[in-house]
Amino acid sequence: MFYRPEDGHGLPHNPFTAIITPRPIGWISTRGTAGDNLAPYSFFNGVAYAPPQVMFASTGRKDSVRNVRESAVFAVNIVEYAAREAMNLTSDTYPQEVDEFEHAGVAKAECGTIDCPRVANAPASFECRMTEIVTLKGDGNFLIIGEVTGVHLRDDCVVNGRFDVTRFQPIARSGYRDYAVVREVFEMIRPDGG
Repeated sequence: MFYRPEDGHGLPHNPFTAIITPRPIGWISTRGTAGDNLAPYSFFNGVAYAPPQVMFASTGRKDSVRNVRESAVFAVNIVEYAAREAMNLTSDTYPQEVDEFEHAGVAKAECGTIDCPRVANAPASFECRMTEIVTLKGDGNFLIIGEVTGVHLRDDCVVNGRFDVTRFQPIARSGYRDYAVVREVFEMIRPDGG
């Protein structure tokens, strides 16, 4: 099968996000003039090592983007399997004044390097200073890039000096209404020894 996106795919559901799978979920927390916000984004990833930088992309004019524009900071919280229902609850669209932390029963903690909340019990959180917001083609598509200024690792996830994802089982977004969970990892040595 081949299709041109501008002509449509002809399938019952768009396969685009099912093809790009699994996608890590960045549970983005922000603070704005209307209060705190927490929302999951599956177009999220790391983009550079030194300095460490991450990005997330948003479709639509959402509270997260507005808050980042106002404050120039955000936190990325990694979602564990145990928090899947709370994460899903925060994916809905709420009025600007609703604090999704409170609505979903998620404990919050203050970040150390920025004025922003983070998920208190997340396996890991990145504190980020926004470096750029790029307006993408289309209606309301934005790419937010941030430099990581602080990293929180939950103590039980650090084993023998390594961050062990099997300790918390991160979830990832697939296509449609599908998610994946990481319960097993394997190691491969690159030809250059890396």
